[in-house]
Amino acid sequence: QVQLVESGGGLVQPGGSLRLSCAASGSIFSINAMGWYRQAPGKQRELVAAITSSGSTNYADSVKGRFTISRDNAKNTVYLQMNSLKPEDTAVYYCYANAADIATMGEYVYWGQGTQVTVSS
Repeated sequence: QVQLVESGGGLVQPGGSLRLSCAASGSIFSINAMGWYRQAPGKQRELVAAITSSGSTNYADSVKGRFTISRDNAKNTVYLQMNSLKPEDTAVYYCYANAADIATMGEYVYWGQGTQVTVSS
């Protein structure tokens, strides 16, 4: 069993910054890719950023140059630094992890509870 707990969301003005954190815990055998999706009202969930265990990253075109994903493997935590925020970034942000637990050794996608990011003046 693996759990992901998110933090760092909130209300910020356009041009501001937020840093999201997502910590994995539980009977973790390994964590491979981690990342962030977001979903705005009336829109489909989209991949914002992802990072592999070796540090390779992918970003949505809409956030390139503004967002940075990173991870601390010792803490089983992934971060999303969001700068130059725009109203279009308003969404619920969900972290995920491709992880295997000790009991089953099977790899599954685990999801955080979601954290609201609102960019508004």
